[in-house]
Amino acid sequence: MSSTDQLPSEQDISWAERKTRDIIESISKIVLGQDLLKRRLVQGLMSGGHVLLEGVPGLAKTLAIKSLSESVDGYFSRIQFTPDLLPSDIVGTEIFQPQKADFVVRKGPVFANFVLADEINRAPAKVQSALLETMQERQVTIGDTTYKLPNPFFVLATQNPIEQEGTYQLPEAQVDRFIMKITLDYPSLSEESEMLSLQSRLDGLAKSPISPVATLDDILALQNITRSIYVDQKICDYISLLSWSTRDPKKFGLSIQPGFIQLGASPRASISMYKLAQTEAILHGDSCVLPQHVQAVALHALRHRITLGYEAELSGVTADDVVEEVIKKVKIP
Repeated sequence: MSSTDQLPSEQDISWAERKTRDIIESISKIVLGQDLLKRRLVQGLMSGGHVLLEGVPGLAKTLAIKSLSESVDGYFSRIQFTPDLLPSDIVGTEIFQPQKADFVVRKGPVFANFVLADEINRAPAKVQSALLETMQERQVTIGDTTYKLPNPFFVLATQNPIEQEGTYQLPEAQVDRFIMKITLDYPSLSEESEMLSLQSRLDGLAKSPISPVATLDDILALQNITRSIYVDQKICDYISLLSWSTRDPKKFGLSIQPGFIQLGASPRASISMYKLAQTEAILHGDSCVLPQHVQAVALHALRHRITLGYEAELSGVTADDVVEEVIKKVKIP
């Protein structure tokens, strides 16, 4: 069945493909290399989800999300997570004003279109929960009043894998709320050399070379077109099989040893693959989702939703290894 009754026209698909390409090219004016990061960030925005980004410091994580907000002419906010951060520092609070003898609301930094949650695993669980609740509900309650968050609302959370001291591990239930997880590696030698050349030119500029190539209304239109991309029932079956194979690897003929997987992918993983495959179709100019679209996004939708056991860690098996075998072994219906 289709994701909606109203299918997008060829003009809609062409416009959406062109608009996403414009945004990616705009980000590339500042962020060299990291093509996968730029592509996946735009897909996360198109899908209406949120993205978890993992990589060592200095890989343009902050620059990429800020460049995205400048390309879309949206309001950008950054939250630096620290151990002493409080939930009210994120969502806002009521402040008593003696002059008025009353409380006034001061909204927090989540009231933005693009929110960077930098080093999210450095804050305690109650603060992480406050942010993740806003991601899910897209609203904030301050005092007795509930406030809607801006639309579109896109959160990019980052964490550095090598810095374990002073960090709080994100619980599986909270990690599951991110539509995808992107892991970054170092740029190539040529990209890093080109980056130095670009940096010398950027240092002399008074303002960012990026100008908006899309409006917030354009993003909402992109999200509507994405939701209307046709998804056949056989593709839905294939997505379900990919998730199910992580829960019962033996049944699907995987070589994963018993006990390696402690928790398989949740049903939310299937929903994430479904939505991301729709965005992948648009980036290829297709009006329907194909199996290769699902395979292209499966790793990013599944890797953070698989909890490995102690035996897997001892054997050096990673979640990425599991997903790659799943994609290779599970047959397309």
